[in-house]
Amino acid sequence: MNRFLLFLVLSLSVVTTLQAQRQPGTSDKKALAAFNKALEANNARQYKAAIEQAQRAASYDENFADPYMLMGQLYAETGEFEKAITSYERVLELDPDFSSEAYYLLGRLYFIKMDYATASGHFKTYLGRKQRKPSLDAVAKKFLVNSEFSAEAIKHPQPFDPKNLGEAINSPMGEYYPGLTADDNTIYYTRRLIDRSHPQGFQEDFFVSTMEKDGWNKSRNLGAPINTSDHNEGAPTISADGRIMVFVVCEAMGDGDYGNKRTGFGSCDLFIAHKEGNSWVKAENIGESINSVHWETQPSLSSDGRTLYFIRGFRDKSRTITGQDIWISEMKDDGKWSEAKRLEGKINTPGQESSVMIHPDGNTLYFASDGHPGFGGEDIFVSYKEGTEWGEPKNLGYPINTSNDENSLTVSAGGEVAYFASDRAGGLGGLDLYSFILPENVRPLRVSYVKGLVSNAKTGAPLEASFQLIDLETKNVVISSKSDKILGEFLVTLAANKDYALNVSKPGFLFHSENFSLKEGSGVNEPIRLDIKLSPIEKGEIVVLRNVFFDTDKFDLKPTSEAELDKLADFLDKNPALRIELGGHTDDQGDAVYNQKLSENRAKAVLTYLVNTKGIAASRLTAAGYGESKPIEDNATAEGRALNRRTEFKVL
Repeated sequence: MNRFLLFLVLSLSVVTTLQAQRQPGTSDKKALAAFNKALEANNARQYKAAIEQAQRAASYDENFADPYMLMGQLYAETGEFEKAITSYERVLELDPDFSSEAYYLLGRLYFIKMDYATASGHFKTYLGRKQRKPSLDAVAKKFLVNSEFSAEAIKHPQPFDPKNLGEAINSPMGEYYPGLTADDNTIYYTRRLIDRSHPQGFQEDFFVSTMEKDGWNKSRNLGAPINTSDHNEGAPTISADGRIMVFVVCEAMGDGDYGNKRTGFGSCDLFIAHKEGNSWVKAENIGESINSVHWETQPSLSSDGRTLYFIRGFRDKSRTITGQDIWISEMKDDGKWSEAKRLEGKINTPGQESSVMIHPDGNTLYFASDGHPGFGGEDIFVSYKEGTEWGEPKNLGYPINTSNDENSLTVSAGGEVAYFASDRAGGLGGLDLYSFILPENVRPLRVSYVKGLVSNAKTGAPLEASFQLIDLETKNVVISSKSDKILGEFLVTLAANKDYALNVSKPGFLFHSENFSLKEGSGVNEPIRLDIKLSPIEKGEIVVLRNVFFDTDKFDLKPTSEAELDKLADFLDKNPALRIELGGHTDDQGDAVYNQKLSENRAKAVLTYLVNTKGIAASRLTAAGYGESKPIEDNATAEGRALNRRTEFKVL
C-alpha cells in the first residue's frame, strides 16, 4: 500500500475512534452544529464541504480542538500536508492531552516532509504517553527507528548524479526493470504499451538495445517468441553471456488457452528462454519447483546460471499483499531446479522485499525493502556474503534513497555503473531508465570477463563446446556451461581476488586450457578476448597445459596444478585408446644442462601424479624433457620466457 494512503487510512481510524470515545469539547451550539455537519460531509467523502464546516466550527469557538483534529485528517487526505501539520499542532497547542494520536500523526507528516529530527521527537512523545492506541505502537517504533536513521544519514549524502538514458531507450511510455549482459553491451527492459484490447488497457513487452561507441542504439521490441499479445512480459534477468533469460509472465493461468499457450500455476509465473545463435527460442514455464499458486516475480540469475533469486508474494482473497520475500532455487546436476525456499538470514523482514539482484561477482546482493531502517517506503539495500551467510544489509544512503519508493536497481558487472527506473522531473514520460556512478562504499567485488569464440582448428567452423571455469585454489567448478551451438560464442565472468583455470572441451577434440589471475597486482583490469581453436584428436597434435605450476627451479607440483591434471586424467579416461607424451620445457635463462634436467623432472612429476593419484596406466604415458630447445616465443621478453616455461602433452 502507498505510504500516503496508509497514512490516510490510519488517520481515518484515529478520527473515527475519537468521535466514538469522546464528546466534542465545546458548549457553543453554532460551533457544535457546524462540526456535526463537517462530520456528515466527511462520512459522505465531501471533503471540501467538510473542511469548510470544520473551519466554521473553529471560528465560532477558537478553543474548540475537535474541528482542528478533523481538518488535520482532511488536509492529509487531500495532500495538503503543511495545512495538516498546522491543524494537528493547533490541536496540541489547545490541549497537549487532547489526543496521543496527534503526536503520531504529526510524526508521520514530518517524516513525509523529510524533517526526520522533528518526526523522531513526535514519535518518542507518542510512545511515552500512557493513553495511546496499542495498534499503532509497532508502526510508531518502526518509524522512530527510520527517523533516527534518516536524520543521521541525510547528514552524509552519497554522490548521486543520475543521467537519463535518452530517447534511444526511453519513451513517453513507462520503462523499468533493466537487465544487462556481463559485457554491459546489451540491455533488456520492460516497456508499458497502451493496448485498448487488453483488460487492463495496457500490456508490457520487452525491448532491447545494444551499446555502440556513441551510446545506446535505438531500442527495438524483442518480438516473438518472447513477447506475446496475450500476456504481460516483464522484469527480465539475463545470464552473464546473454543466452538465458528468466522473466515474468502474468495472467498465465492453468486453465487458459492463449495464442502461445503459456500456462502457469498462479497470477504471475517465471518463464525461461534460451538463445541459439541470434534468435530466442520459445519460452517455457520454469516449473512448479519455483512457481506456485502465489505470485512469483522479479527474478535474478547468478552469473553461472545455476542459482535463481526471485520474489514470492502472498495475497489474500482481496489480492492485498500479506507477505513478500526473497526466495531462492538452485539448479541440480540433472539440470532441474530445486524446490524453492525462502532466503535465510538477515535479508528478509516482516515487511516487503522486492527487486532482488545478485551481482555477477556472486557475493553481492542488491534488493529493495521497507522492513530495514530507511527513509520510508522501499529503499535499496546491499548485502555482502560472509562465508556462506549474507551479512547485515546496508542502506545505499541519501539521495539514492528518499522518502519515495526506490527499486529495480541493476548494477553493471564492473560495479561502477548502476541503472534504475524513476519518474523524476525532466524525463520523457512516466518511468524512465537512468544510470549513475555507484558510490565506492556500496559497490560489488571487481568482476572481469572472458569472451571468446570456439572453432574447429582444421575447418574454422564454430563449435558447441563445454567449458568449465575452475577456482584453482579450491578446485571448485565456478561455472559450467557451453558455447553457443550456432555461433560458437561464450562469455565467462571472473570475480576478483582469485586464480582461475578455464577448460574448453568437446568429444573427438583435444581440450584447451587457459589461466587467469584477478588477484591484487595481477595487472588484469580489462576484459579478456580469446579465439579458441580445438584440434581433432590426431597423432602429433600438442596441447599446452597452462594450469600446471611449479616453484622456480623446482619440480614439485603445486596444489593448484591438480585441477588441470584431473581434467587431463578425465580426458584420458574418456579416450582409452589414447597414448600421450608429457613434455617439459624451460626458457633459456641459466645453464642449458640444468634446464634439460629440470624439464625432464617436471614431466616425470606430471606422469607420476597421473599414474599414482589418478590411476592412469603407465603404459599410456611417456615423459620427455626438452629444456630450452623448443621455444614458442621470444626469450628476449619476460612475457615470452613465461610462455616458454610450460608443460605440454602430445598425442602419440
